[in-house]
Parts: sequence; C-alpha cells; structure tokens
Amino acid sequence: MKLCRFNGNKLGLVQGSQVIDVSQVLAQLPMQSYPFPRHDLFIEALPALRPQIEALARSAGADLRHDVQSLQFDAPVPNAGKIVGAPINYKAHVAESKADAGIGHGRQITSIGDWGMFLKANTSLIGPSEQVRLRFADRRNDHELELGVIIGKPCHKVSAAQALSHVAGYSVALDMTVRGPEFACFRKSVDTYAVLGPYLVTADEIADPNALDMWLKVNGEIRQQSNTQNMVYDVAKLIEFTSAFYTLMPGDIIMTGTPEGVGPVKPGDLIEAHIAGVGDLSIRVAKEYA
Repeated sequence: MKLCRFNGNKLGLVQGSQVIDVSQVLAQLPMQSYPFPRHDLFIEALPALRPQIEALARSAGADLRHDVQSLQFDAPVPNAGKIVGAPINYKAHVAESKADAGIGHGRQITSIGDWGMFLKANTSLIGPSEQVRLRFADRRNDHELELGVIIGKPCHKVSAAQALSHVAGYSVALDMTVRGPEFACFRKSVDTYAVLGPYLVTADEIADPNALDMWLKVNGEIRQQSNTQNMVYDVAKLIEFTSAFYTLMPGDIIMTGTPEGVGPVKPGDLIEAHIAGVGDLSIRVAKEYA
C-alpha cells in the first residue's frame, strides 16, 4: 500500500498514476483530549484501517480520483514525535567526511557506534509541496539523501531480529544540513531541513529495505548514487540501537544515514531524489534565504 497526504491534509491511496482520496477513513480515529498524545494516531491505527482504506478505494467515484501530477504533496507523517538521524552510516560517506574538512569541521570521524544517533526537531519537517528555506548564506548548506523509516508501533529495547516488525513503512527523506562546529541536533533542526515524501510505502511492499538503489540530483546533475546495502548499521540494527536508549513511537521517523556525494545547495536549486520501490521526491530550494 502506498499512502500520501495531499492538497492540505487529505489522505490518498496511490495506485499507478492516480491518487484516490480516502480521507473519509480519518473520521475513524479516536477523539483526543488534553494532554494530547505524542505520537501519530493515524500511523498507530493504520493496520486496523487498511481494510477500510481498500474498500473506499474500490468504491471511489471519478470525483475522488486524481492524477498524481496535479497534486501538492505534504509530508506523509504530520505528527512525528521524534525524527532520529543516523550519522556516518555509509562506508564511503565515512571516508569522504574524513577527507573533506567542510563536512567534518574538525571532528574526529570514527563510527556510528561511537557517535550514537541524533535528534532533529519535528518542527523541521516538511513535505515536497513546500520549499527548503536555507539560512546562513555565509555557511555551507548540504543535501543528504536518506531512506526514511516510519515506526508503526511502540518499541523499547527491541532486538534486531524483531525490529522490522515495528516498521509501518518507508519514505524518501532529505536530511538537510548546515555545516559548522555545533552539535548535529542543532545544525540539522533548522525549519524545513527535514524533508519527507511524497509517499509512505507500507513495510509489506518492501521485501528488503537493505537492498534499495538510491540517487539524488541537483539541477539534473547526479550528486549521490548508492544502495542501502552499503549502510554500516542496517535498518534492523538502527532500530535496535536507537530503542536501546529510548522508546520509539508510532510516527517516529528514523533517517538512516546518507551515502557519499553530499554537497552544497544554493537558493533556487531543484533537488530530485529516488529510492527504488519507495518513490521519487522533487523539491525546490527557495530563491531567498530565510
């Protein structure tokens, strides 16, 4: 199942070149009162809602069927409690980080096991219909293509063997980055610096998340090209590693690290990204600095 949010918080089921509006199913989500939950209610309820989504799609008339090319896509997970990043998690990116002072910025590049994970503020999250708004014109702002993993049910201290059973789905992600001396959680949490979409592809559609071709272009030029098999910690290991420290909740996003080829973008650039089986993302960098 391939899901999306489009045109101002409508829920869609993607079938080929069409998006079928199944927003009606959202009325099934439980009403909440203060204090509100810290996770995404739709992602939590998705297993139970799938039959209704499929039924709505089968009966949908022409007025609920839209051409993919005509829509504006929002981030498929609007209420991520946490966005978790995996630093230096591709072998060749470790090497380029050691070689490029503009990436490492004086830090000793060792291993993800030494560094641990980092958090991006959930206020940094946007979808492809928005624009990346760069800050700090005097500093380097880089693109980083990543496989996004969306957690489907709570997990704490989960084993690698059980980790993938906690995944709701996958999405194309960009971990936009300001280079500099600050901690990653500060530099990578700038508004609009976490891009997700356009789709959430449910876990059953991806036979092996650790064997997906991926690439990123800037203004049509290939910058990054790799496969998720080159991760140091694969998806299951990342979930095990992260959940050893804190509980992951439905709608939490793990950005699984970027391959080699990271580089700067400037105002007005067009970023295009692809992950096999997951989708194609296209987003514009705003013409003016924020």
